[in-house]
Amino acid sequence: MRSLREYIEELRSLDQNNIGSWPTWAYGFAILLVSATIIGIGTWYFVLPKQDALERVARKEPELKQTFESKQRLVANLDAYRTQLEAMELQFGALLQQLPSKTEVPSLLNDISQTRIASGLEEELFKPRPENPQDFYAVLPNDLIVTGTYHELGRFVSGVAALSRIVTIQDIQIEPINEGEDSGELRMSMTANTYRYLEDAGATASGSGSQKR
Repeated sequence: MRSLREYIEELRSLDQNNIGSWPTWAYGFAILLVSATIIGIGTWYFVLPKQDALERVARKEPELKQTFESKQRLVANLDAYRTQLEAMELQFGALLQQLPSKTEVPSLLNDISQTRIASGLEEELFKPRPENPQDFYAVLPNDLIVTGTYHELGRFVSGVAALSRIVTIQDIQIEPINEGEDSGELRMSMTANTYRYLEDAGATASGSGSQKR
């Protein structure tokens, strides 16, 4: 059996210009060396970069899977969301109907005055303040001072709450009219907020929706 040194010496003596004279084992060794070189180069330039990209994608897989599951749940509940949206639009429309237009505000203020009269209260002050515009409605605050008994004041507040239009009462202060006397007469000062729908804002929103469609 030939030694490794003899093989090395024979490799050194091979004629590179006459490959046909090489022994069979030299052919095999050369093919193995070239194949290894090609595989190494291919791995270095093509496989390893793809391996890094594969590892990055693998690290993102749990996040992508969670995102997919979340979107899948949204799609599964899409019909329920549409039903809820339709219900909210109906509720919103019903609330808008409780906001008077600009021409209906004087009638609402008159309703508040009539509620005061029906409750048996006396009026000391009814002073409208400038309105405060919001997104699609305006707040119309009114300074109001009335006098009467405790039960009359209660009837008035209940009557205002029962009006078909939205009226809120805030900044309430109640004090006896005559200190030290047991007359039962009280003075109540408050801010009665009425609201009106801004027709211009509604028209703008409607026009924007038409353009989007």
